[in-house]
Amino acid sequence: MTQTAISSIKTNYQHLNNTEQRIADSILANPTVAHDFTIQELAVISGVSSASVSRFVKHIGWESFREFSLALAANDSDDTFFGEIEDTDSTDDIIRKVFSGADNALNATLERLDTNDFDVAIDLICNAKLVTLFGIGGSSIVAFNGYHKLLRTPLNVQQHPDYDIQLMQAVRMDKKDCAIVISHSGRNHDTLTIAEKLKANGVPIIVITAFATSPLAKLADVCFVSLAEEVNFRAESMSSLIAQLTIIDSLFTLVGFHLGKDSHHVLDNVRQAIEATRVPNK
Repeated sequence: MTQTAISSIKTNYQHLNNTEQRIADSILANPTVAHDFTIQELAVISGVSSASVSRFVKHIGWESFREFSLALAANDSDDTFFGEIEDTDSTDDIIRKVFSGADNALNATLERLDTNDFDVAIDLICNAKLVTLFGIGGSSIVAFNGYHKLLRTPLNVQQHPDYDIQLMQAVRMDKKDCAIVISHSGRNHDTLTIAEKLKANGVPIIVITAFATSPLAKLADVCFVSLAEEVNFRAESMSSLIAQLTIIDSLFTLVGFHLGKDSHHVLDNVRQAIEATRVPNK
């Protein structure tokens, strides 16, 4: 879909080099006709070589220029993916844009997810001696959500919001464990330090990020990319957060399904314990 193609440019734009940004600018300046460009025409319009266009397309996550062009052609309407909030917007307009952003983030992310990556990730998680979730700042919300969910499985899991403790957890892990590392930008210095410690210890790393070409993504054994466009009033996209939470939910559901009866037993015990803390209905 066009929204996915356009969003793949916008979410990766800040990580493109000058040549690639010229290509991106040419497409974004002509969103309704860009799908008609041949690779040679786009190269001429952008003032670059055809080889540069080919590298650009692969850099933002597409296998070939043809695949990228077909995605652009799927919908040649004006791109409203995560439309900016305008001064003239009413309360209803803003609410609808926020909900639309969340819906588009989920659809765009789903389009780019590879089920084979989930199979690999589930194998790593289910066979790990210890699963630890890492995230700093806003990403700690996703990490804690994953921890909260995976406590309902037979897995040995841990998570802590404090960076120093996360760092200590990382250096104590080894190749028999598994780490799930979340970072919206994939460039947070503290998160990268943790990931590098994990890598040095041979720990399998599952990364959830919004940027497929980020330094963190390059350290991953498996990487899940949450597609969402940053807009005004949202320095780190709330829509990306929703997509990342849904990736975590997918991993949790697959783990529960994979572990079968063992998961049901743990889940029943957890439910009974939680239910005992609630006031009975009258």
